[in-house]
Amino acid sequence: MTRKPVHVAMYSGGASSAFVAYQMVQAHGIENCILFFTNTLWEDEDNYRFMDEVAEYIGIEVTERMDGRTPEEVFYDTRFLGNSRLARCSEELKVKQTIVFLEELRDERNLEPILYFGIGPHESHRAENLTAFYEHNPIEPVETRFPMIETFREDLDVKAIIEKEWGIPLPRMYALGFSHANCAGRCVRGGFQHYAQLYQVWPDKYALQEEMEENFRKHFDKNVTILKKDGGPYTLKDYRERMEREGVESFLKIQDETVPCVCSFS
Repeated sequence: MTRKPVHVAMYSGGASSAFVAYQMVQAHGIENCILFFTNTLWEDEDNYRFMDEVAEYIGIEVTERMDGRTPEEVFYDTRFLGNSRLARCSEELKVKQTIVFLEELRDERNLEPILYFGIGPHESHRAENLTAFYEHNPIEPVETRFPMIETFREDLDVKAIIEKEWGIPLPRMYALGFSHANCAGRCVRGGFQHYAQLYQVWPDKYALQEEMEENFRKHFDKNVTILKKDGGPYTLKDYRERMEREGVESFLKIQDETVPCVCSFS
């Protein structure tokens, strides 16, 4: 039996994913669309506000899935501290939940999912990786679409459209200077600039991340860290002390080489 297509917006809490979700619903109708959000339980509270207001504006409810664990709990369960190169929290809390949901759509509702991502032209490499992933990891390949690359102008100001035309304030992490809002700034894929930004804006959240790292190192007696320097471990404690000595401003100018994971603020 042929499955009925269903259009699924990978809803991240960012401006581009919100705009893509709106355009998807306009093109295919509410009855044929899903806003899909995987919750890590570490998200910034204003991201939830933004997603709810956008969903209300579009006229469709958010379909939310969660593993039930936080990233920290995943690190302990897997005995692996996430870092800028590998984040099992994303794999466990985002990717696995998505795959299970897609197979449920097929097996239980006889629907064929088509995924929509809010990734722009500057992240075309991520689009290629996602396409390859969803071609090979579900039981059957899943079609992926990237309207910000394939359909809309590169200079389209989706942030202005959302704020001025829709009347919805953007998530506060944009104004606070973060490049992405993964886990309210506690993303282990963040690099030196990201953590300098976190220390400047939310030193209490930096302290939570530093404490988590120290506790993990002691619990497993492993010299592992979130950040890496000169090819080796570099603790958040050491980084904080260096920023306190030299001033955080100079570290805000460092260009991070790391890229956000599938939780990306897009």
